[in-house]
Amino acid sequence: MFGKPPSGCVVYDNFDSMEREDGVQQPLPSEQVMSEVHLGCPPNHSGPHLSHFTISLPPRYENSSLRGIIDAVEDISISASTMLDLDEDGDLILTRRKKSPSHHLVLTLQHNITSSIPRVGLQVWRAELVLTDFVLHVMSTSSDFDKVVALELGAGTGLVGILLARVAKTVFITDHGDEVLENCEKNVDLNAEIFHGKTSVHVRELDWKNSWPPQEENTSPSKGRYWWTQSEIEELKKASLLLAADVIYSDDLTDAFFSILKKLMLDNPEKVLYLAMEKRYNFTLDDLDVVANGYSHFRSYLITEQADDAGCKQLDGASRPLFVGEQIDLRYIPCYVRNYNRGDDVELWKIKVKS
Repeated sequence: MFGKPPSGCVVYDNFDSMEREDGVQQPLPSEQVMSEVHLGCPPNHSGPHLSHFTISLPPRYENSSLRGIIDAVEDISISASTMLDLDEDGDLILTRRKKSPSHHLVLTLQHNITSSIPRVGLQVWRAELVLTDFVLHVMSTSSDFDKVVALELGAGTGLVGILLARVAKTVFITDHGDEVLENCEKNVDLNAEIFHGKTSVHVRELDWKNSWPPQEENTSPSKGRYWWTQSEIEELKKASLLLAADVIYSDDLTDAFFSILKKLMLDNPEKVLYLAMEKRYNFTLDDLDVVANGYSHFRSYLITEQADDAGCKQLDGASRPLFVGEQIDLRYIPCYVRNYNRGDDVELWKIKVKS
């Protein structure tokens, strides 16, 4: 992840400290931020930590009618057996329906409880978990993500891309900075056993402020272990699914984000971005109020599907592609990731580009 610290987190200055459970004040380095998500992290710990995220997975059926047929057959079986089962007094013995086996997945993630501002991608953020819920829901209820080529932008710990590797053909997990990428690669290695056997997973550097695609002379191995090969760039052009979480918290970063989206999403095939974000509230002297300026800047890039149907134009020129956004109602997305609170300020958007 890039840029300024998200609001929805604790910011520590030079003179601040973090209180441990025993009441002792733990000093923190200057300009440290702390996410609200720090599952299992010791209270006096600020470096890398391994947490185990438990995820509830519903059984995957091809369609809802098949589930109805299965349930009906179970009911018939139970009815038939109960007519034959009597106790020694001649009383009917009711056979209880067995509960469907619960499906759980445990992921191990290395992440920090605190980090400096440029290294916020080392932490797990709430919007990342909301996007994880959405991806799991689609994976569990449809085949929409099966065998896709997918790109995760600003992946941080890589949680979303790691889960997508259960069904996708190719997953590119991208971020900026060697330390964040090394941590992400560590998480990929820790969870490789859950991947589909034929899925290719690549951890790659993608700086939104640089040109894309990189020139051929800039794709050599000498550029570093996280740089792109020419064949990977060609494979990425086939991507139909883009994902991003908690990447909207700075206007400059938002501009860079939509700039790279323009370059990525204009390639065929048609692409869709699912973006989870948390509204960032700050007090401003101009407004003398707490406002979500970063959110307003993000929304300035979007028109809604209703506005698009009405033939509305963006205000800053027809030469720029139109990003058409549709907000997804989170009330219909179950919480598969355990032990976290979504809060009221996280939103999930489906975004497409329309020239």
